[in-house]
Amino acid sequence: MSEQVYPHLNNSNTKIALTEGDDSFSYADVNQRINKFATGLLNGSDDLNEERIAFFIPASVDYVTTMHGIWRAGGIAIPLNVASAVAELEHYLSCASVTRMIANGKYQESLTDLCAQMNIELLSVADVMAEEVSQLPVILPERRAMMLFTSGTTNKPKGVVSTHKTIHAQITTLIEAWSWTDQDSIPLFLPVHHIHGIINILSCGLWAGATVHLFAKFDIPKITAEIVTGTYNVFMAVPTIYVKLMQYFDTIDESEVKKICDGFRPMRLNISGSAACPVKLFNQWKDLTGQVLLERYGMTEIGMGISNPYDGERRAGHVGQPLPGVQAQLFDEDNNPVTQENVPGEIRVKGDNVFLEYWANEKATKESFHDGWFCTGDVAVLDDGYYRIMGRSSIDIIKSGGYKLSALEIEGTLLTHDDIAECAVIGVEDETWGESVMAFIGLKAGKSMEYDDLKAWCDGKMSSYKIPKAIQIIDALPRNAMGKVTKPDLKKLL
Repeated sequence: MSEQVYPHLNNSNTKIALTEGDDSFSYADVNQRINKFATGLLNGSDDLNEERIAFFIPASVDYVTTMHGIWRAGGIAIPLNVASAVAELEHYLSCASVTRMIANGKYQESLTDLCAQMNIELLSVADVMAEEVSQLPVILPERRAMMLFTSGTTNKPKGVVSTHKTIHAQITTLIEAWSWTDQDSIPLFLPVHHIHGIINILSCGLWAGATVHLFAKFDIPKITAEIVTGTYNVFMAVPTIYVKLMQYFDTIDESEVKKICDGFRPMRLNISGSAACPVKLFNQWKDLTGQVLLERYGMTEIGMGISNPYDGERRAGHVGQPLPGVQAQLFDEDNNPVTQENVPGEIRVKGDNVFLEYWANEKATKESFHDGWFCTGDVAVLDDGYYRIMGRSSIDIIKSGGYKLSALEIEGTLLTHDDIAECAVIGVEDETWGESVMAFIGLKAGKSMEYDDLKAWCDGKMSSYKIPKAIQIIDALPRNAMGKVTKPDLKKLL
């Protein structure tokens, strides 16, 4: 994907590409900014030759300018999480041998000491921007384009390297599958160091010629006000966001809730992803807004791989079927294909959407592939042709008394309890069972719970061997920036 193939990013397109606060930017405006930034990065050289350039910028026109400018100049773009503590950034910067860092204002100030210590040049977007556009290099599709770091829920984050060809495949499969057009309008409030915000929303939106509304964070009053006025026809979020919206509804007048829900109702698409969507949440959202959430499955290394259909049945608790151009197959622990329904296996994926390598980590790259298939580490079953995720093989599959139990399935049932606000299930070592089921539970305000009461409630709702053997009540579950529970942190609580 040489940068030039974004069909709508050109100097003659006056359609609005981005809005940020009260400002709007046409595709022509954005294209000019990108070219000037790329020119400034090159600073007289012909090509950045895959120089690693990091940026610490929230969702904004400057973010888009920086990302695309690095691509057009032949560099590798490394977007960082602006919610990270500065001390956490050192691993990413040293791992990728970053030479330049782009940040503005308070974000730049916070990085001054770290960049000086690591001999990284620290620049603002304005510092880089050239007056005029010069000749830019032609970028071949096989070239490295982006490095995102894995969420690090199981070990130290690795740099996932995608080529321009990879990114092109990740975008175009979603354009086709989710029927993107230049008439679409979508808010972007998810973190933009993550595949969901970068590819599914921003890149698909710009590729399709849509309008993307940029928010530095999830601002419920501002975003719901736009929903009421009918600004958006597509909405993509993580389950935590849908939960937060419903919690917000509890704090405002019923008439206001109705207006917001009526704003969601005519949208052509609402999507949930990045973490499992509980069936209860799926049904609640449908009852409130009439929207049947489209759940999909993806990860940093593959973009999106599996999705419920845009047209057709969207099944609660399932992530659907392989996307166009993506091959997916379940394999057992002996690397044999699983062909029977409802028999668990690891999801493995092939296709142009799959990443190139883990940066400077040949061992990890080699270990993550088997016979050309990328091994996701996620376990699923095929249920009447639809994939249903059971969880991460290392964290969410609990081997207890000869059974393989899905922590996600148990969590989904527990979340239907009226007093439970959130929960996470893990396996803990047990002499009798190998592993036993342990539940960490966050209760709704003013509620209390005893283990025996929960055990009695579970009876008849799940098999006896799935019922938690112990519970721990906690104030809040530890989560990463995308709202995923970091289960290793729960193990530390024990």
